[in-house]
Amino acid sequence: MDIPNVNRDRKQKRKAPMDISTLMYGKVPPQARELEEAVLGAVMLEKGAFDTVIEILKAECFYVDSHQRIFRAMQGLANKSQPIDLLTVVEELRFREELEMVGGPYMVTKLTNSVVSSANIEAHARIILQKYIQRELIRISGEIISEAYEDSADVFDLLDLAESRLYEITSNNLKNNYESIDSVLVKTIQRIEDLRHRNEDITGVPSGFPSLDKVTYGWQNTDLIILAARPAVGKTAFALNLARNAALNANKPTPVALFSLEMSAGQLVQRILSAESEIWLEKIARGKMEEHEMKQLYAKGIQRLAQAPIFIDDSAALNIFELRAKCRRLKTRNNIGFIIIDYLQLMSGGGEGKNTNREQEISTISRGLKQMAKELQVPIIALSQLSREVEKRKDGNKMPQLSDLRESGAIEQDADMVCFIYRPEYYDVTTNEMGESNRGETHIRIAKHRNGSLETIKLRARLEIQRFYDDEGGAPNPMGNLPPNWKPVSDTEGQGPKLYIQTGSKMNDLGDDDDPF
Repeated sequence: MDIPNVNRDRKQKRKAPMDISTLMYGKVPPQARELEEAVLGAVMLEKGAFDTVIEILKAECFYVDSHQRIFRAMQGLANKSQPIDLLTVVEELRFREELEMVGGPYMVTKLTNSVVSSANIEAHARIILQKYIQRELIRISGEIISEAYEDSADVFDLLDLAESRLYEITSNNLKNNYESIDSVLVKTIQRIEDLRHRNEDITGVPSGFPSLDKVTYGWQNTDLIILAARPAVGKTAFALNLARNAALNANKPTPVALFSLEMSAGQLVQRILSAESEIWLEKIARGKMEEHEMKQLYAKGIQRLAQAPIFIDDSAALNIFELRAKCRRLKTRNNIGFIIIDYLQLMSGGGEGKNTNREQEISTISRGLKQMAKELQVPIIALSQLSREVEKRKDGNKMPQLSDLRESGAIEQDADMVCFIYRPEYYDVTTNEMGESNRGETHIRIAKHRNGSLETIKLRARLEIQRFYDDEGGAPNPMGNLPPNWKPVSDTEGQGPKLYIQTGSKMNDLGDDDDPF
């Protein structure tokens, strides 16, 4: 008598993992034939029923092919402003040469026999829509499974395809119903009343600089803002100030997503800590701080920033598809209200053909950023490099222009706002046209503003602590001794703060000087 081998029997009973795609085979897709018949029959019997159904369904929502053809015939009659009933539908199908395809007049007439009442036609239509969405999910899942088995498939293109297809189902089939003007008026009046009783005029995400917010009223949802400058002018420092001011806003903190393609998360946090604690960035980076400075770092910097809703992604090679997927997840999980990208020229289009030039790729990126701002209903600030044409001008005017945007005119077209950062001292200009000292001045020039005026805002930079101040309030005097590789670009002579820049910066891999700020 053989003694049974328990382990062997268990192994034999254990089944191999089943391919997910096989679960679809041999199963009838979700459908509701009886409800389809009831809806079509009710439309032919009840005047005005079609107006209710067309708000919910389209021809593709019907599972039975003959039902799709009948519904299209009804749409054709509606487009021609003709009544929809049993006789007109039959005639329209005959005109389209599809009457026999649906089973003849008898089958059309039979649809009306299944109608008990048209009172619940809207509920029946929504059940048909639900079945259609289920079928679409099965179809899309099958396509993704099939593509995933292909060795030549780009995984990031596949992820973007899956997310975009799923989002397409949501946007196309789960639409909000229209609203009457009286309900919209109530919401509008409520918003106006709320704004009237607010102490500030900011309607978007505050920048933290009153003079800038007077022009922009805050960064507005769905807007794409381009922040451009030459290397080492202070793009990253200014962007980090915007992120910190939004996340630590006393009235309404805004969760911020910060994507850095150039610097690591640790480097960015050091810069934010420097600005928040007002301790030299050089000292923080090298760890050369006195005891009182460490206490100041903890008290003013770490304790405040620990609670700040800032989410940092320092992926070095990021394409527009990955960015869109990450932002969607951050929006869902953390309800981000502000996105900053540092910087645009380091991104790749992803999924483009080999023959695509860089200008076309940048166009794809800028278009994708604008679409993402509208989809997520958040403002997006994208940093951008300027070309060397600024330095080549012989007239002495180094103020950036829209034509200086690097690599693509599409950036200018897609953006709702284009801001340039200009520091006169960067070009050894120490006085203005009136002969007055402009030491420490930083100009934020709004060169394009789709929903507002074009102005130049004056701020004051303290790049040694990575901080900007509104020019009206001025900046405090620098603290401590000058770190080793920082040099003054202007002497004070008793007039205002002294400005320093870090020496030894190198060009990034695009061919321009690296932006250390």
